[in-house]
Formats: sequence, structure tokens, C-alpha cells
Amino acid sequence: MATAANTAHPIAIAEPIRLGRRLLALIPGLLLLTAVGYAGKFIEQSIAAYTKSHHITFPNIEYVLWAIVLGLLISNTVGVPRIFQAGVATYAFWLKAGIVLLGSRFLLGDILHLGGISLLLVAIALTLSLTFMHFLGRRFKLKPKLTSLLAVGSSICGVSAIIAAKPAIDADDEDASYAIAAILALGALSLFTFPLIGHSLHLSDKAYGLWAGLAVDNTAEATAAGALYSDAAGKVAVLAKTSRNALIGFVVLAYAIYWASRGQAQTIGNKAQFLWQKFPKFVLGFLLISLLATLSFFTKPQLTSIANLSRWAFLLTFAGVGLRTSFRELGKQGWRPFAVGAIGEVFIALITLGLVYGANRFLHL
Repeated sequence: MATAANTAHPIAIAEPIRLGRRLLALIPGLLLLTAVGYAGKFIEQSIAAYTKSHHITFPNIEYVLWAIVLGLLISNTVGVPRIFQAGVATYAFWLKAGIVLLGSRFLLGDILHLGGISLLLVAIALTLSLTFMHFLGRRFKLKPKLTSLLAVGSSICGVSAIIAAKPAIDADDEDASYAIAAILALGALSLFTFPLIGHSLHLSDKAYGLWAGLAVDNTAEATAAGALYSDAAGKVAVLAKTSRNALIGFVVLAYAIYWASRGQAQTIGNKAQFLWQKFPKFVLGFLLISLLATLSFFTKPQLTSIANLSRWAFLLTFAGVGLRTSFRELGKQGWRPFAVGAIGEVFIALITLGLVYGANRFLHL
């Protein structure tokens, strides 16, 4: 008995030590995310205060863009040393946490109303974008599985969809890296182009947010593109993008079945289990918090605190988007995936803009 206890004792101690080391490894990157995000907020507030005190008319550039720009400057000049990379990589977690907490700002009735319209538009845009991306892939003579990854990424939720689809269709690592590089580069461009287009067309907050949520690939970029327009547009963009994200499991399952039928992917056994594995769980968290807010579970001070926590989570997210984007690495991937992605993105942006205009006119968004 004593021997067994003595043998188990070091093992029992070793696991908490390993966990502690992993948590400690996150601290430098988390501090960097906080510093970059807070610096973006500081720049926003400083410019706003200066222009107000000197009676200068200047558009308000929110911390979202400043945090991303600062992150891009760091990652593409001095780079992000290895000691920071583990913590910086947590930006995806903060994104999901921010979206879950953002549910406190939506009443369930509003979600069901806009969600139904969004899902209808998503279904139309999804069908058209998938068809068009495969057409482009054939025209540019891309490898079929690379085309599948680009189609899934541009139509559903960017990098997350590509990561989910890669093992499901047994795609090569090289194909996945090409697709991810193209989606990241184009997502970064959307942060600068979408708000400009929205303002030039005088889109309402609701219409613009719905457009950004339907057209921008990655959840982080869609959230940022909406927030750059206005706080109200950012909320709608998150809601529309969440509706898109909910379809990821079904689309990936369809591709997996297709490639398995051609003998080029593993056959899916339990389809329900597969769907649950691929389904973005943060969508359920978003709906749960929204339900609790609808039932008046939270007091007003608590709702304010939750909203502030959501903004802090997004601050870390946007800093991470910039810090994780290397233009040097993106440039190594070749031009054809970028050409297919760029043409496809323009098509998706135009078609979703048309859908939003039509919905706004006939359904009175």
C-alpha cells in the first residue's frame, strides 16, 4: 500500500505543475495583448480629446482599428517573439468570450426577429457564394480540395471553417495554409474598405451591421468591421455573423460526405456526433446570456458590468488579430488562391449588399 501511494504521489503532483507552467507561459502574451489593446484605446481617447478641445472636426477612429494597426506594426516590423506567442494565440478565446457576454445586450425577441431574416439571407448568400467559389477554383485550376477550403472559409466563418473542414475532407496542410492565408489577408482589407463603403452609401447602422455580418469571413474581422461603423452596427454584425457560424457543422458535414463518396476522405459514421463536434459552442452561450437578460435575471448594474467585460474581451481580440497577421508569410503563398479569394470576396460583398438593400426595402429591417 505504501509503495503504491508513493508511486502515485509524484504523478498527482506533476499534473498541477504542468498546468501551472502552461498558465505561466500565457502571461507574457496576455500582457502584450492588454498593452496593445489599451494603447489603441488611449490613442482613440487622446485624439478625441485633442480635436474636441481645439474645435477640430475629425472622424472618430475607434480603438478597434488602432489596436489592429498597432498589432500589425509590431508583427510586421520587430515581430512577436516566441515567449509572447502562446498568450497572443488566446485572442480566439477572448473573441468567443466577448460574443457570449455580448448576449446580455440583446433581448431574445430581437434575436429571433433579426436571426430569422439573417438566416434567410445567409441561405441565399451561402448557395451563391459556394457555387461561385467552385466556379472560380476550376477557372484558375486550383486543386479541388483547396477550392473546397476556400469556398467554406469565404462562405461561412473564415479560418474556423477551414480548420474544421481540413480533417473532415483530409485536405493537405499546404492547402489549408494557402486558404487560411488568403482569408486572413482579405479579412484585414475588409476592416478598411467596409466602413468606407457603408458611409459612402449612407447605410443605417442596422443595414450596415447586417451586411458586415453576412459578408466578412472571420468572426473577429466581422465584429471589428461592425464596431468601426458604430456600436449599434457592431451588435447587429455579431448577431448576423453568429447566425452564419451556426451553419458550420452542416456545411462541413456535406463536404465530408462528398469527399468520402469519392474515396478521398474518411466516411462519417455518427453524423449527429460529427455535427455537435463542429458546432460553435459559443453560439449557445450567446443565446443563454440573451435568454437570461430577456428574463431580467441581471440587474442594470450587472448588465453594465457584463457589457464592460465584453468590451475588454474584444479589446484583447482585436490586438491579437494584428499581432497574428504577418504580411511576409501571407506573401509566400502564391497569387492564385488570393486571386480566387479576392474575386470571390468582392462577389460575396456585392451580392450580400444587394440582399441587404432588398431586405431593407421590402422587409423593413
